[in-house]
Amino acid sequence: MGGDEQVLAFTRSKEKEYVGRPSMCRSCGALIGAGEDKCVQCGAGSVESANIRDSPRPVADSGTSSFALAILGRPATFTIVFLALNVLLFLLTTFSGGSTNPSTIIAYGAKLNYLINAHREWWRFVTPMFLHLGFLHLLFNMYGLWVIGPYVEKLYGSAKFVVFWVVTGIAGVMASYLSVRPDMHVSSVGRFLFKAVDTPSAGASGALFGLIGVLFVFGIRFRHELPEGFKRAFGTGMLPIIVINLFIGFIGRGFIDNAAHLGGLFAGALLALVIGYKRPGPRGSITAVWHALQVCALGLIVSSFFLVWQHYDGPPLSLSMASLQRGLTRGGDGIDGYIKSTNQGTAAFVQAFDKGDTSAVDAAVATINNSSSLDLQADALRYELKTLLGRVKDVSVAAGTELDQEQRMKRAQLLSDFRTWQAKNEKWVTTDGQKYNLTLNEVKPSGGSTK
Repeated sequence: MGGDEQVLAFTRSKEKEYVGRPSMCRSCGALIGAGEDKCVQCGAGSVESANIRDSPRPVADSGTSSFALAILGRPATFTIVFLALNVLLFLLTTFSGGSTNPSTIIAYGAKLNYLINAHREWWRFVTPMFLHLGFLHLLFNMYGLWVIGPYVEKLYGSAKFVVFWVVTGIAGVMASYLSVRPDMHVSSVGRFLFKAVDTPSAGASGALFGLIGVLFVFGIRFRHELPEGFKRAFGTGMLPIIVINLFIGFIGRGFIDNAAHLGGLFAGALLALVIGYKRPGPRGSITAVWHALQVCALGLIVSSFFLVWQHYDGPPLSLSMASLQRGLTRGGDGIDGYIKSTNQGTAAFVQAFDKGDTSAVDAAVATINNSSSLDLQADALRYELKTLLGRVKDVSVAAGTELDQEQRMKRAQLLSDFRTWQAKNEKWVTTDGQKYNLTLNEVKPSGGSTK
């Protein structure tokens, strides 16, 4: 008994020596600052406050402890993987003519309704979340992923994080796809969501808004398990971020794809509403299911970019300093490049369709590929002309040639599509084209060879 009393007295004296010094939380292992009564991570009381006040040490409940472990002890592997993939694709687009070059970004898989509808290029619902239009676009989105991604991945685990990123990213692209309503007359407020023109769209912001939606609902749903510091960060603490970004989207409507942002946000909120976060404990059957879903999501990404590679028709990849410099400084020819590429492309189409002479088609496509971006609508029109040039090579015939029924139908459809493009181009010239002092000098194919 005497020996035990001596050891106890020595321990208490040593604890009193450390009053006012930093200590370690017994629940989660985090450091507690000098003079602090409780751990800011899990809410457990400090050793010093317990000894000084001679009161029982507060014990964190199991929910709080599991939350702290989820934050402090888990990796964020796929946050880094997705960040690296975005940077890699930005470099590839830069070396392929520039990430702001419409031919490049569309060829790499940007969302364009025309190609999804006319050519069933479904992979364009997946690939846009890994592409970016310029360095600043990449920088802002990757900073957001670096800050927000680890929280979601550590809370829910890597398997659920991958599924969240892919599902919310696709939801954002689908919302952008549905918001293109050329026949709808909308006010300036309506243009916050709806677009009258089918323009290329890309970026990780839809998936990022999805992660914000996850943290927003997580903070509300599990608010009783969160320490005070994290209650202020998650849940309603995410509202200022959401409101500020929506306000920026309203100011930048026409340039910012707000439909994609809201689509991702609502998808993330819905996922967090029905899916629990990953508490510490033995792995059960649900873990195996989520790993299977993770493999499917990653397989969808790989297969989508494989199809991009199969269908690639943009500027060639060139790993040289000249290509890098050209890719980073695109935008020099502006309106002159637009005029040259559309005029050359239109003339090449008419020559191929009416006379069966396709000798000018490849040069016209190269001119379109090498022209810099003017604006999103002009870029979309120019890319649509490029697809028409690709199709006319397949149906061109010499004048006076007899055609079978299938050939006549294909040529009639192509001629109809070309005239539709001319109508859209004329509308753009008479509206937005006025700011570039453009006038229209239309050239039409005769259509005589469709019989």
